[in-house]
Amino acid sequence: MKASIKKAKKVLLGNRRSGYTLPTNNKLYPAQWNWDSAFIALGYSYFNLNFALGEISTLLKGQWKDGMVPHILFHNKNTNYYPNYSVWNCGNKISSSGITQPPIMTSVLKKIVEKNELNKKQKLKVIKIVKNLNKYHEWFIKFRDPKKTGLVSILHPWESGYDNSPLWDIPMSKIKVEKDLKYKRGDVKVVNPEYRPLDIDYDRYVTIKNFLKKNKYNTKKIYKASLFNVVDIGFNSIFLKANKDLLVLLKKFNLNISKIKNYIALTETKIIKLYNHKNNTFICKDLKNKKKIRIPSITNYFLLYADLKNELINKKIINSLKNYNKKEKYIFSSIKPNHKSFEEKRYWRGPVWINCNWFIYKGLKNKDKLFSDKIKNKTIQILEKKGFFEYFSCKNGQPMGAKNFSWSAALYLDLKLSNY
Repeated sequence: MKASIKKAKKVLLGNRRSGYTLPTNNKLYPAQWNWDSAFIALGYSYFNLNFALGEISTLLKGQWKDGMVPHILFHNKNTNYYPNYSVWNCGNKISSSGITQPPIMTSVLKKIVEKNELNKKQKLKVIKIVKNLNKYHEWFIKFRDPKKTGLVSILHPWESGYDNSPLWDIPMSKIKVEKDLKYKRGDVKVVNPEYRPLDIDYDRYVTIKNFLKKNKYNTKKIYKASLFNVVDIGFNSIFLKANKDLLVLLKKFNLNISKIKNYIALTETKIIKLYNHKNNTFICKDLKNKKKIRIPSITNYFLLYADLKNELINKKIINSLKNYNKKEKYIFSSIKPNHKSFEEKRYWRGPVWINCNWFIYKGLKNKDKLFSDKIKNKTIQILEKKGFFEYFSCKNGQPMGAKNFSWSAALYLDLKLSNY
């Protein structure tokens, strides 16, 4: 145990740069990623609180004037990563992408505040962070749910965090790829191409990115004319939990709560409609093409993480989860193994991801302790046995993607050391 904890800390410190941390120490992800930094901050909080708060503060230095926090910040411009800062060309003080990612940072901050005593300087830093996160949440509500439905949209698969998930197959198939696209992928030169999205996926990613850029990232324009507009259960579950946690933080520091409180109530009533308890299926909405998406993704079960107050629904979801991939040695595959879209090794189309297990473990803790402990222990076992890799095969535990992966190390620390 001590050896693995020591190794996890070493991974984080080895990937640390000036005020921020890379997802891994190779050329695959040579920048600061939004939700990666959230998980990383949680890991740091177990042995260096200043590093944890610094990770969050550095990310928020890239926050746009309208409140959006980008999914990538390019602190180092000397990189062959595609798409890099010049390709996005957002024109901000800190070079960034023009899209966002799941706002897990708020929930992480709440946990950090709860389990640590803050000195005066740290408290002032946290209050500043909370104010910035409030702006971030208000940006989502204003620009990603302009019709006030209670559910926010993502406008690029990259915003979900699960880039090439089969959840996006239908909406992505409708996108007409631009002619004469010119770009060079660096990812397939660093890791096995079998582990990464296909070239056709990237053609579509780049086509959407070019559309956003042509419209100068104008929030209203890109929502109305978007090439990709999906209401995703997983993303909205993370956002609902983040809003609940933001409410706690706003109250703690005597800040205005009105907008967030009202939106939480609205989301609670709407998100449950994305689950059909009669036939036990989850639904994401392709708003662009007016289609319903029914794909058995593990991210659908993030509904448990959202802490819904409906015990009957929670029980049904838990029972469904217990049958998700019970025949496989390692849990949870990103896509149900018996589904036609499942691919054992290809990124978000099959492999086991540590953060998915973490979300579900956290969601189950107060609902089914026996099951949650099983998930926790199995997740710890694969990391201690195989190492801190990016993702793993559900069949044999084969480690894949990046090694010395920061959020795998960070979440290992939380699973081993947390009392919350």
